[in-house]
Amino acid sequence: MLRAPRCLLRISVAPAAALAAALLSSFARCSLLEPRDPVASSLSPYFGTKTRYEDVNPGLLSGPEAPWRDPELLEGTCTPVQLVALIRHGTRYPTAKQIRKLKQLHGLLQARGSREGGAGSTGSRDLGAALADWPLWYADWMDGQLVEKGRQDMRQLALRLASLFPALFSLENYGRLRLITSSKHRCVDSGAAFLQGLWQHYYPGLPPPDVADMECGPPRVNDKLMRFFDHCEKFLTEVERNATALYHVEAFKTGPEMQNILKKVSATLEVPVNDLNADLIQVAFFTCSFDLAIKGIKSPWCDVFDIDDAKVSIVLEYLNDLKQYWKRGYGYTINSRSSCTLFQDIFQHLDKAVEQKQRSQPVSSPVILQFGHAETLLPLLSLMGYFKDKEPLTAYNYKEQMHRKFRSGHIVPYASNLIFVLYYCENAKTPKEQFRVQMLLNEKVLPLAYSQETVSFYDDLKNHYKDILQSCQTSEECELAKANSTSDEL
Repeated sequence: MLRAPRCLLRISVAPAAALAAALLSSFARCSLLEPRDPVASSLSPYFGTKTRYEDVNPGLLSGPEAPWRDPELLEGTCTPVQLVALIRHGTRYPTAKQIRKLKQLHGLLQARGSREGGAGSTGSRDLGAALADWPLWYADWMDGQLVEKGRQDMRQLALRLASLFPALFSLENYGRLRLITSSKHRCVDSGAAFLQGLWQHYYPGLPPPDVADMECGPPRVNDKLMRFFDHCEKFLTEVERNATALYHVEAFKTGPEMQNILKKVSATLEVPVNDLNADLIQVAFFTCSFDLAIKGIKSPWCDVFDIDDAKVSIVLEYLNDLKQYWKRGYGYTINSRSSCTLFQDIFQHLDKAVEQKQRSQPVSSPVILQFGHAETLLPLLSLMGYFKDKEPLTAYNYKEQMHRKFRSGHIVPYASNLIFVLYYCENAKTPKEQFRVQMLLNEKVLPLAYSQETVSFYDDLKNHYKDILQSCQTSEECELAKANSTSDEL
């Protein structure tokens, strides 16, 4: 259970009445959220990739360790024989870049307070003054590291999956677990926390040993799988390092929707609009999300985006989704094609399990757990055809995309997971019908992108994706064209 944070206030010299008002205002804001806090519930759906996992699965708020079984999951004569899970790390600190931007904005607010002699013109209702006095506890060393809430995300996910698939996560299979991770500390630590959760499942009440001493061993680093984008020269050149690749993101920042928000926030904080920009507004929005996700508190940063004007949050969500779309999703073909190696690796595990089962051999790796990033999951889901809208997301069709499928916060919140479950069905009439597959996204059955069915014969699934499985070679996909070619922008 998270403890309520202690609010340490730094207060400028000011008249006694203003001091009292500021103290009351700040202490009132430093409070643990109620289960149905109106600001949290109104802002949470719009935090994009900074969304809490429990906001995607609200049932977890009341029972985070209790498994919820999707009624579409196969049961009866079909037995799960292998589970391959791709898991995003748990809740993390902001990156050093985000922290620097927050310090810049915080400095603007403090400078404003100094110019006005400490107290704002509206006393206790002066949000800018409250934010200037709000403790800025983020430090550069945090730089995206996993927080305790993130470890809790992983431990609880482990407990739920172990309860949902008890045969696969049996103590007998514990030594055969296979864990792969990105080299980033937040992913390595997420894998370790997941193992601690399994230990709690196997040995309730006993403190877990060091991960290195566990029977299954610690997660093995493999960046070519978990950070494939770092090893794809075409992606790095044409997207990551290309100043024009995110044209629509930059255009939206200067478009009418964002400019209206700049004016609104400028008036709310009483800061000159010329001192603000879209990046600072976005980092303030994300700071609300970080305080909520990490400490479980509603900070004054949330009050900047008041619940009476939901449009502000919706616009900021679209800005974040534009970046994810053009950098990790359907914006450029190489975004998804760079993940072919990971997709093929998943099916190699499934193929091996099918082959072993056909030979009446035990499945050597009944559970494969791979810990990566939102940047790992989004390209893979795009490769498979999920969450594709009829029209591309652009800087100019915000209103038309209000009901879009591509909403990153609903797809890849913290601790998001894409799970492939391979079943063996004993009473199958034909060999083809013996092996079936279901996919789960964030513990809910994910209908097939091409048919909307909730289960597929394994051979049919492979046949649908045969182009990716047979013809998508990362070495060729990621090779830079020798001659100049036109962009593959959608």
